Amino acid sequence: MITRRAFGKTIGAGAAVTTAASLARWFDSSPVSASAATPARGRAATAGRAKGHTSFSSLKHVRAGELRIGYAETGPANGPAVILLHGWPHDIHSYVDVAPMLAAEGYRVIVPYLRGYGATTFLSPKTFRNGQQAVVALDVIALMDALRIERALFGGFDWGARTADIIAVLWPKRCTALVSVTGYLITNREKNQQPLPPAAEWAWWYQYYFATERGKLGLAEHRHDFAKLIWRNVSPTWHFDDATFDRTARAFDNPDYVSIVIHNYRWRLDLAPGDPRYDGIEAKLAKGPAIAVPTITIDGASDPFTPAGNGVAYRAKFTGPYAHRTLTNIGHNVPQEAPEAFAQAILDADRL
Repeated sequence: MITRRAFGKTIGAGAAVTTAASLARWFDSSPVSASAATPARGRAATAGRAKGHTSFSSLKHVRAGELRIGYAETGPANGPAVILLHGWPHDIHSYVDVAPMLAAEGYRVIVPYLRGYGATTFLSPKTFRNGQQAVVALDVIALMDALRIERALFGGFDWGARTADIIAVLWPKRCTALVSVTGYLITNREKNQQPLPPAAEWAWWYQYYFATERGKLGLAEHRHDFAKLIWRNVSPTWHFDDATFDRTARAFDNPDYVSIVIHNYRWRLDLAPGDPRYDGIEAKLAKGPAIAVPTITIDGASDPFTPAGNGVAYRAKFTGPYAHRTLTNIGHNVPQEAPEAFAQAILDADRL
């Protein structure tokens, strides 16, 4: 059976034109400009505004590890698997326009709710509500095992990019390629003890708020308003409407949402312990291992977390086939703000 990457290499540049044209039908005629290093196969990395999918056709559930994971699935069941991972404070709707484009290209697209979000729930009330980075990655590996997916192409942003980065490092045979927004995001808690420049610290203000009990109560009592404020701050050029936000905000009503979010941010600052069972994994990740799988990194130029230098800050962390793209007028939630560019990056990463 010919793989999609081998197929792309066989037919070469002609496929690039066809694929770009097929993606273009999903979008308006007024693209958002993008600047980038030379994209794979010479294609322009363009950002577009979606015509407006509002939901996935169905939601499925599967027991996987400690969880009953809720996930959306679209595309042919026998197609190459793509797993798309959301961040905080977002949910699967970040990919509501990306997923059907990839499905139309023959991919089996899986978009799971991370632990603590939406339809994903714990199997036992006694399980530690752990938000550390290793356990989120293990959730996704358990999902792959439950769905009998041996290998997948991963795309993610925020928590989702960190999770995909970890899978690419620790389980490279399960990862065919990677699209990672904001590049290399694996957490090193020792380095997190060092102060950042004031502007960078300001962007992370909520991380320090969550370190307090006042912050935990504030998130619990104002979870929707809090998320909307974050959306506006980190995606300053994205003019989303209330309906778009409300579709995602329902995911924050998960009973474990506050516990997982608070533990995640406190753990990063070494203010909360993780699970000792994962100390070995965390020790490996703390060394900052390089990612060797084919990768495309994306920066949203309007995202306050984007490091300066057009990807140079993390370039050395990617040792395999690689390309980088910076999207102008795009903020933190790249797949929802620029779904065409994100989908194109998935296709291109599969042909690196």
